Amino acid sequence: MNGLPQILTVISGFSLAVFFTGMLIPRLKEMQLKQFVREEGPKSHLSKTGTPSMGGLAITGAAMISSLCVGLALGRFSVGLAVSCLMMAAFGIIGFIDDYEKAIKKNNKGISPKQKIILQFLFSLGFAVFCCYMSGDYLTEGAAVDSPYSTSVLIPVWDKYVDLGIFYIPWVMFVMTAFSNSVNLTDGLDGLASSVTAIVAFAMAVAGVYSGYTDYPLIYAGIAGGCIGFLVYNRYPAKIFMGDTGSMALGGGLAAAAVLMKLEIILAIAGLIYVLEALSVIIQVGYFKATHGKRFFRMAPLHHHFELGGRHETKVVRMFASLTMIFCVSALAITFAS
Repeated sequence: MNGLPQILTVISGFSLAVFFTGMLIPRLKEMQLKQFVREEGPKSHLSKTGTPSMGGLAITGAAMISSLCVGLALGRFSVGLAVSCLMMAAFGIIGFIDDYEKAIKKNNKGISPKQKIILQFLFSLGFAVFCCYMSGDYLTEGAAVDSPYSTSVLIPVWDKYVDLGIFYIPWVMFVMTAFSNSVNLTDGLDGLASSVTAIVAFAMAVAGVYSGYTDYPLIYAGIAGGCIGFLVYNRYPAKIFMGDTGSMALGGGLAAAAVLMKLEIILAIAGLIYVLEALSVIIQVGYFKATHGKRFFRMAPLHHHFELGGRHETKVVRMFASLTMIFCVSALAITFAS
C-alpha cells in the first residue's frame, strides 16, 4: 500500500485551502456575504453575526484541485474520482444557493427545506443511476481492486456483498442526502465540522487504500487537507465559516466516494458524530411534538446541548474530535478485520 499520493494530496490540499481562505475573507467582507445567527440559538453565538461565510468554496476548491491534479500526475485518475468531485461540487452548489439567499435576505433561513431536499434527491438520483449502469472496472480505472458495482452493498466483517436490487437507488439517495444534511447539522461551532471531517476523511483514505483502491482515497485526502487548512482560519474564534456551501459539499463528497468503494457502512461508523447530531434533531422534534412542548435535549443539534450545559464551545469541539478519533479507529479495525 503506497500512501505517497495521499500524503501529497493532503499537503497540497492544506496549502491550497490556506491560500484560498486567506484570499476569500476580505472579498467576502467586501461583498457583504456574512453569517446571520438565528435568534433562537445560543445567545453566546449572537456575537458571530457578521463573520464571513461561504468559506466552503476554499475547502471544496482545494480538495478537488489537489485530488484531481495528484491523480492525473501519478496515474491515479479515474472516472469514479472525477464523479466523486462532481458530486461534491453539486451538493456544494445547493449550499451556495442557500448561503447566498441568506446573505441577500439578511436572515438565517435561506432557501426552503423542501427546495433543498428536492435538489439533493435529484443529484442523488442521477448519481445512483450512474452507479447502477457503470461497471466497476470503468469507474475504478487504474485501481488495484475488482469491486462489484451495480446494485450491491458491502457488509463489513462478513466481507460479503448484498444485492439490493431495485432498492439500491433509494439506498444511495438516502446515503447521499443523509450525510450531506448530517454534516450540515454538525457545522454549528467554530472548527467543529472542519475538525471532525478532517479526521473522518483521513480515516476513510486509509480504509480505501487498505481496500485496494488507488483513486478514491485521493478525494478523502484532499478533503482532509482542505479541512485542516481551513481550520487555520476557522478555529475559535473563527474568522470565517464554511457555511452550507462547505458542509453540504463535504457531506456529498464523503458519501459519494464511500458509495463507489462500497464502504458506506464504514463511513457511518467513522462519522458516527454526524449520525448522532442528526438523531438528536430527530429525537428533539419527535419528543417535542409527542409531549406538546417539552424538550429531550437542552437544544439540538447535540453540540448545543453540551454547550448550554456549561461547556465552552472549544471544549465541545475537542470532545467531539476525540470521540471521532475513537469511532474512526473502530471503523478501521473493522475494515482491517474484513
